[in-house]
Amino acid sequence: MNRIFQLALVIPLFLAMTACSNSPTVKGGGDPELDNAARQALARLFTEEPNARDVLRPEAKAILVFPSVVKAGLIVGGHTGDGVMFDSAGKVVGYYGSSALSVGLQAGAQSYSEVLFLMTETAITELTSGAGLSLGVGPSLVIVDSGTAKALTTTTLKADVYAFIFGQEGLMAGMGVQGQRINKYDK
Repeated sequence: MNRIFQLALVIPLFLAMTACSNSPTVKGGGDPELDNAARQALARLFTEEPNARDVLRPEAKAILVFPSVVKAGLIVGGHTGDGVMFDSAGKVVGYYGSSALSVGLQAGAQSYSEVLFLMTETAITELTSGAGLSLGVGPSLVIVDSGTAKALTTTTLKADVYAFIFGQEGLMAGMGVQGQRINKYDK
């Protein structure tokens, strides 16, 4: 029981430290390593899900790529990751941090990539506002799996945000309540 209590304290501390770390800014020259990792993750998604390139990319107002999100938990869990937003032409327009806390029956650790296609100006405005974006609250969100991706067409695109999660490594099991928060680094 003592071990569970220690993890319950360590995970939120880890997330808080990550949120306070030195963050890249477009004005400061950016982060070439993160830019490159994000472009590679996006290319991997387009290879694994061709419909993402054919349908979502031309329709998206912006694409937010988190090349590596790390998630861990034991009863209390969390995840953190750094991402890059590209405009529809592929230009870097900002850097973002993703974090979440979760509570429930869960145990394990994993890493994965996440790509968010922002389909409306409303989604972009909410993301770039001072409050950031809370997924699960606000713009409508669709988490796309391979079956859903095959069925996407320009006439079925009705959500504000389409999320692809792929490249999972590690093992995380459980059920819990979680919300994801995304905040812009550069002001």
